[in-house]
Amino acid sequence: MKPILVTQPSLPDLKEFTKSLEKIWESKWLTNNGQFHQEFERELAKHLGVPYISLFSNGTLALMTALQVLDIQGEVITTPYSFVATTHAMLWNNITPVFCDIDLVYGNLDPDKIEALITDKTTAIVPVHVYGNPVEVEKIEKIANKYNLKVIYDAAHAFGVEKDKKSILNFGDLSVLSFHATKTFNTIEGGAIVCHDAETKKKIDYLKNFGFENETSVVQVGINAKMNELQAAFGLLQLKNIDRDIVKRKKVAEIYQEGLNHIKGIRFLNDIPGVKHNYSYFPIFIEKDYPLTRDELYQKLKDHQIFARRYFYPLISDFEMYRNLESTNPTKLINAVIVANEVICLPIYPKLDEEIILDISHLINISNE
Repeated sequence: MKPILVTQPSLPDLKEFTKSLEKIWESKWLTNNGQFHQEFERELAKHLGVPYISLFSNGTLALMTALQVLDIQGEVITTPYSFVATTHAMLWNNITPVFCDIDLVYGNLDPDKIEALITDKTTAIVPVHVYGNPVEVEKIEKIANKYNLKVIYDAAHAFGVEKDKKSILNFGDLSVLSFHATKTFNTIEGGAIVCHDAETKKKIDYLKNFGFENETSVVQVGINAKMNELQAAFGLLQLKNIDRDIVKRKKVAEIYQEGLNHIKGIRFLNDIPGVKHNYSYFPIFIEKDYPLTRDELYQKLKDHQIFARRYFYPLISDFEMYRNLESTNPTKLINAVIVANEVICLPIYPKLDEEIILDISHLINISNE
């Protein structure tokens, strides 16, 4: 059997992309806010329903820049249940991450546990919309206002997600997207920062381009994090198909749900009422009454050429560079430990065959054997 990976990137029509490349070759303009970059930025903001967006070469640089834009220092409350880029961006900015426990259902930062972690050094909260499921943004906004804290959402999984018909990206001070090849929407590599006003966008654009205001004036200590023309042209074509791809992803999720619904010890996430999902991932959680451990099932799938992933295991707080932090104490992250030890993300992508989805469900259903 051909290996089935946890994800497979959607690609634009090659002939259309070749036409875009021919225009780039003709113009000789490869980067620095070219024609495709400008058009992609406009069309992306329109598609996502956000006022201002700034494109980046990848999501990690976007997150690092977002922390700089708001001058975040000291301590930042965040989640241990995410990809390491969430907190690595903080360490690169000499910020101390303070890990807060998560909710047991969706794996998101638990707002009810934030206030106990706030000190006079706390300057911001960085939640993650895990698997694209929105954090309780209203509760977090209330806490941030009460303590005068900034909020930056790591929205790497949340492309196109809406809550009550409003883009989830419009909450907080900033939202950061990733367009990595593994994401629902990709530009091969890439990312973006969503903000609310033109002045903030201008500052973001300075910071991602060495701090240049014009040819002779440098106004910020910036880095080079610009998206190039090839990525932007690729992204423009991807916008044509993203809605169709999300519909296909939803269908994959529904087939999984139907196949796994009655298996004892297997839990999966149902859609949240009022939320328009993007079906970035399909996580299942292996509970104690399932006949195999999580890792035994993970290995069984691998033995059948199904390469699922344990997103997110280990916890960020388990990695060496974070172990000396007081907030890494496992007794304070009980839910995060449980979820990290239960999760397996199953393959999900638009072109995943129904027969393969059913085969995976059959492998998980021990009672069929």
